[in-house]
Amino acid sequence: MVLGKFMPPHRGHQHLIDFAFRHVEELSILVCSLGREPIPGDLRFQWMCELYPQASVFHITDENPSEPHEHPDFWDIWTSSIRRVITVGPDVVFTSEDYGDELARRLGAKHISVDKGREQVPISATKIRESPYEHWDFIPSCVRPFFVKRVCIVGPESTGKTTLAEQLAKHFKTVWTPEYARGLLDRKGATCELSDIQLIAEGQLRTEKEQAREANKVLFCDTDLMTTTIWSKHFFNKCPAWIEEAANGQKYDLTLLTNIDIPWIEDPQRDAPHLREYFLDWFKREFEKRGRSYVLISGLNEERLQRAVEEVEKLFQKAASPIVRGGTVK
Repeated sequence: MVLGKFMPPHRGHQHLIDFAFRHVEELSILVCSLGREPIPGDLRFQWMCELYPQASVFHITDENPSEPHEHPDFWDIWTSSIRRVITVGPDVVFTSEDYGDELARRLGAKHISVDKGREQVPISATKIRESPYEHWDFIPSCVRPFFVKRVCIVGPESTGKTTLAEQLAKHFKTVWTPEYARGLLDRKGATCELSDIQLIAEGQLRTEKEQAREANKVLFCDTDLMTTTIWSKHFFNKCPAWIEEAANGQKYDLTLLTNIDIPWIEDPQRDAPHLREYFLDWFKREFEKRGRSYVLISGLNEERLQRAVEEVEKLFQKAASPIVRGGTVK
């Protein structure tokens, strides 16, 4: 058995669990969470299930004391919680903590201590929560989306969104999420229809989710679902309700609105050079209606890129506060 908060799971936990797997035939992993903790317990449970599908993973949500001094019946309380999911055994308890000897004794098991001094894998969950970007390499890929800074780039047609997304991704050595609509309509070889709007929204969500696992601390998104709602209403005077709802639920750490102060470039998918100011105002109204802050990015070439880089760098200057997402502490 291995138990822990896994808040979040990291390479040290993986070292412990991989060691355990080499010494047992069956492994149970207990994810223990409290409602007040900064990373949701259900999410931690999902992470551990994904990381170790070959193990029996259990989620203990009892509001138990965290330390023996907090309650005179600390060990009885925890033994009772464990026995509800592991009724027989375990034979061996693996930990990297001081409590390992007593916990194993209470369960009638042998205790094996693994890297208690954090010498082989010098990391802790506390360090990651306090400064995830300094310890990025210790965070598994399935956990990284929780910490990734998300920067959304939106704006009217032909205002350099895709170019800026590519440039920023190159500058920060990370990945970016392309505009799903462009690829879909290029393959289709025809104009957008109302039935395409749902495909575009689904594809954009799916691509962003996938790319968040590959991102190096920050993910740049070329468009969002709010943009999809704008174009749907422009072309068809309506938008599927679920897309509106999903757009309201999307959270970004920074939104860059590209200005119309650069020349129009012809493209088969662009047809409204005279409406750029109209759409710029529409974006601004939507941001105001949703209470969503944004930064207007103006200028030509390097000036525009430098302005955007400065705004992204501000995100990481503020990142000293633990687990900040969308402007609020989770």
